[in-house]
Amino acid sequence: MPRISKAEFNQIVVDELPWAADTGLTLEKIEAGQVLMRLPYDNRSVRPGGTISGPHMMLLSDACMYAVVLSLIGKVKLAVTTNFNINFLRKPAESDLLAEGRSIKLGKRLAVLEVSVFTEAENELVAHATGTYSIPPESQMD
Repeated sequence: MPRISKAEFNQIVVDELPWAADTGLTLEKIEAGQVLMRLPYDNRSVRPGGTISGPHMMLLSDACMYAVVLSLIGKVKLAVTTNFNINFLRKPAESDLLAEGRSIKLGKRLAVLEVSVFTEAENELVAHATGTYSIPPESQMD
């Protein structure tokens, strides 16, 4: 069972990450250590060359990792990204992007995560990200 609900996570985005909420980013499914997020297609996210911009795919991937971490440790706002790597694999279709995130390893102070980003229209993998989150000591947890 996840340590945070879908509604709780989406409220964190609205309340504390309004710039992300403005993109329509939403958590659609959450289980302990595994989540599904959506970033709706918006022609304002398209870069020259007619593809969805890398920063938008990075936003989705990092938010997905954050949701995975919170699914395991609960509402700990000071869990932060310490490492992030993304590989862009192909040009995404003009479609919503979906991200499936999962935990690779959860330790006392670090979480190692993986995200696959694909298009809803074609179900094609367009990016793959890995990252590490720092988990604050219990005395600093919010």
